[in-house]
Amino acid sequence: MQTLRKGSHSVHQLHAHIVWSTKYRYEVLRGDIQVRCRELIRQTCDTLDVQILKGVVSKDHIHLHVSYPPKLSISDMVKRLKGRSAKLLLEEYSELKKRYWAGPPVRRPFMGHRVRRLEHR
Repeated sequence: MQTLRKGSHSVHQLHAHIVWSTKYRYEVLRGDIQVRCRELIRQTCDTLDVQILKGVVSKDHIHLHVSYPPKLSISDMVKRLKGRSAKLLLEEYSELKKRYWAGPPVRRPFMGHRVRRLEHR
């Protein structure tokens, strides 16, 4: 049985199963990159007071089953995990820069519009 986590005014047990994949599911998480990615995720979780219950760094995706405090939203936790690991991995490994030459997997918003000329009569 898993223990309850205690805060100053609360007792909680919040779990999340988080899965994310590499851009285009490229199999880039191998060898040293895989080990470094695991280290970065552990460091970030320690900083955020998130406990990793189970976790796997595969070749093209990452699974995490975590227990987190109620002060932290899931979206903020994922943003910090993905953002920090992507930024540091791209800085440290030049082969990732070659694969992802446009930088981290952030898409630009698309906006289409039509321009009409208005005439005053």
